[in-house]
Amino acid sequence: MAMLAFDDAKARLLASARPVVDREVVDLADAFGRVLAEDLISPMTVPPFSNAAMDGYAVCAADVAAPGARLAVSQRVAAGEVARPLTPGSAARIFTGAQVPEGADAVVMQEDCEAEGDFVVVNLPPPAGQHVRRKGSDLLAGKAILAAGSRLTAAAQGLAASVGFAEVKVYRRLKRAIFFTGSERVLPGQPLPPGHIYNSNRYVMRGFFQDLGAEVMDLGIIADDRAATRAALRQAAAGADLIVTSGGMSEGDEDHVTAAVQAEGHIDVWKIASKPGKPLAFGGVRSGDREAAFIGLPGNPVSVWSGLLTLVAPFLRRCQGLTRIEPEAMTLRADFSYLNKGNRMEFVRVRRNAKGGLDIYPTQDSAIISSAVWADGVASIAAGTLVQPGDRLAFLPGPGWTP
Repeated sequence: MAMLAFDDAKARLLASARPVVDREVVDLADAFGRVLAEDLISPMTVPPFSNAAMDGYAVCAADVAAPGARLAVSQRVAAGEVARPLTPGSAARIFTGAQVPEGADAVVMQEDCEAEGDFVVVNLPPPAGQHVRRKGSDLLAGKAILAAGSRLTAAAQGLAASVGFAEVKVYRRLKRAIFFTGSERVLPGQPLPPGHIYNSNRYVMRGFFQDLGAEVMDLGIIADDRAATRAALRQAAAGADLIVTSGGMSEGDEDHVTAAVQAEGHIDVWKIASKPGKPLAFGGVRSGDREAAFIGLPGNPVSVWSGLLTLVAPFLRRCQGLTRIEPEAMTLRADFSYLNKGNRMEFVRVRRNAKGGLDIYPTQDSAIISSAVWADGVASIAAGTLVQPGDRLAFLPGPGWTP
């Protein structure tokens, strides 16, 4: 297959995404990071009553036309108590969150008042509405407060709780199977024989998927063997929605993944005009009457990180049922010079600086995973482009963005 332009490959990948349809009801306390499967409609108005935003005195603003107005204190209202209608020409001692009495339309902070026994002197006349949270000023009963396809953040959980939801209906989590090819790879904690390397890709991928709210089936390291690779693919396809691998995507004698996938399913795209990540493929692996999506990433750790960030993440978010799958487009100023002299789109590791521009990591070698730790995102540079200081570049934030 010829190299496919990055944007075309991405469009084809996203078009192939099959959003999950299975739903389940979960406890709100356990719903962080889950995707809502239906609009959440508020059963109540919030606030359910007008309440004080400050400790002080609730008054009718018309009764305090000038500084020094002296009013009788007709009642005391703490949070959780029901206020009586305000006696005309009086004030109510009130505390933050307490119900504002009917007939009062403003709250004066206690710092602007002087208590005199059963009276209060108001030294700063308030405008109507001052320090009053009006009934329904936040939410109205019967209105959607969270939309289907949105991810439940901590704030969204708090919003749902504020109107009394104890459970929410969400899409089931996607199941992702991962494995890693390469007879030279060794897990951390084991002795490192000559000619071997530790498998950092496992941790890049697991962390990335956990951040996206995945259930991960980790099949470990698979030897560079065609039969073993096919067996791993069959095992993964039997229980996962998506299979993601790293390594074995080139055309060498010890690269078996693409051939194994073609034997167990199909490859739709192989070789993308992007750097890092040229030998990146996607397609599907069959298991009986079902098919798991397949994405094969290269073996270099930065190629894995970049592929996850630029292609896999938006694909997964679409499969999860999210309506927003990528950050808003952002362009930032380059504070560096760089020549992309190749024939592929290049994603360079960059970091935002204190001046609002982008700095570039000194070396862009795809084996240097420390560059991904240093970076807070990537900037895309078209093939054959010379970037000079002051040029504007498309910037994609690193892992951790939440739709």
